[in-house]
Amino acid sequence: MKLKVKQLKLSVGKPVAILHTNTAERLQVQEDNRIKLRKYYKEGSKRKWITAVVDVAFSILKENEIALTQDVIKALGIKQGSYVELMTEVHPTSINYVIKKMNGGKLNYTEIYSIISDISKGRLTKAEIAYFTSGCYYSGLDFNEMVNLTKAMVKTGAILKHKNKFVLDLHCAGGVAGNRTSPIVVSLVGSAIEYLKLDAVLPKTASRAITSAAGTSDVMETVSRVEFTVPEIYRILKKTKACLVWNSALKLSPADDRIVKVETLVSLDAEAQIISSILSKKIADGATHVLMDIPYGYGAKFDVTGAIAIKKKFLKMASKFGLKMKVILTEGNKPIGRGIGPVLEMLDVLSVLKHQKNRPRDLEKKSIMLSAELLSLTKNISKSKAISICKLLLYSGRAYKKFKQIVIAQGGKFNFEDLLKKAKFKLKIKTKKTGKVKAINNKKIALVAKIAGCPGDKGSGVYLCKHIGDKVLVGDTLFTIYSESKEKLKYAEKIAKQAFPFIIS
Repeated sequence: MKLKVKQLKLSVGKPVAILHTNTAERLQVQEDNRIKLRKYYKEGSKRKWITAVVDVAFSILKENEIALTQDVIKALGIKQGSYVELMTEVHPTSINYVIKKMNGGKLNYTEIYSIISDISKGRLTKAEIAYFTSGCYYSGLDFNEMVNLTKAMVKTGAILKHKNKFVLDLHCAGGVAGNRTSPIVVSLVGSAIEYLKLDAVLPKTASRAITSAAGTSDVMETVSRVEFTVPEIYRILKKTKACLVWNSALKLSPADDRIVKVETLVSLDAEAQIISSILSKKIADGATHVLMDIPYGYGAKFDVTGAIAIKKKFLKMASKFGLKMKVILTEGNKPIGRGIGPVLEMLDVLSVLKHQKNRPRDLEKKSIMLSAELLSLTKNISKSKAISICKLLLYSGRAYKKFKQIVIAQGGKFNFEDLLKKAKFKLKIKTKKTGKVKAINNKKIALVAKIAGCPGDKGSGVYLCKHIGDKVLVGDTLFTIYSESKEKLKYAEKIAKQAFPFIIS
């Protein structure tokens, strides 16, 4: 079938074609079915076919038209008003392997690669990815399947290659509100690399928020760009020895990004996929030495037993891929820092880097500890000496200077701190009883911040005025909610009072 192209000025990260309702009926295709497309020539075409997922509409196009996203337009090299040839396509072979996993079967590398390749190319729908993640969650993945899943995720995306002896990296399993250690650690370790003259780089790749109020990339984006190409990363590292960028923009392990989005939608978080997800990103960014932080405790992702168990699996997997990895277990039963939300967390980061009097000491302490652990992985320096050097670099202002250098190298302005504006509406949540703060629920406080507008509204979020162990009197402010919208602020207040995040003894 020959159809006239109507170009849509949007990209959705996968090839999507919209057909008129009557056209779809004639072809006997429905929403989320697949079709094959190629550029049309009267004399016939030997151009390659590409696969697109079907959507159906009635009012935006005519029966002889097909609306295509930029993903398809670029892949086919076509323009508005040109023509494409269309034919229906059968289900990809990988669907058979998805069904096999759902039925409890074991998958070999070829089968897993087929699934991951199709996910990365946008050939599987969200529903089909959900079937795969559900199969992995309920049937589990054995060690060989985890290895093969990690290999496939790496192979189907971009891979960074560095010439340095040490390519350092770190990752936190998450689940703790605030806890914005990465920008501080990157600045500390980046300045330590130069101070110690190490043959090393720290290409820290990070995610945006998935279930939290802000991801590291969301926070870093308040002061600089985070989306770069691979050549741009090499140029930044040559200048700064360290960077902090969004991993999805680099297309490192692209299938993982699609899987994570679906897992979030269906509220599934398979342990084996957590391990493969993290390791595939670290292998793809060229890391040789990795520090893994697994918080545990009340309100965190793992209890102590689960944290110990997943630590062993991380180490076994890392060894299989030749990664030098250290896994540390940290208490995750309370928020770290005071700000929860992109701008508020960046203000915490800067207060630590600038050694301000009112800086969050818990964030400073953990950042120094993580930096020292990462540096000591190189074997060129003991942990105790690494701690001393990190304190020197932090308190002397060298780490802050390194952070500014990174920000500017990543396209930020010299006066980047002027960009950090809190949301214009705020509301104080006060205590109705006297006592001591016994607990703060990570998930509940993050929920309030998200309802207030995080991470989309950069200045929105929650600022903690009290922490665990603080004494409070009736009428004291426990936390302040910031929002760009009066409606969002009102709803966040309602949720804050219903699912009260604080426990006062």
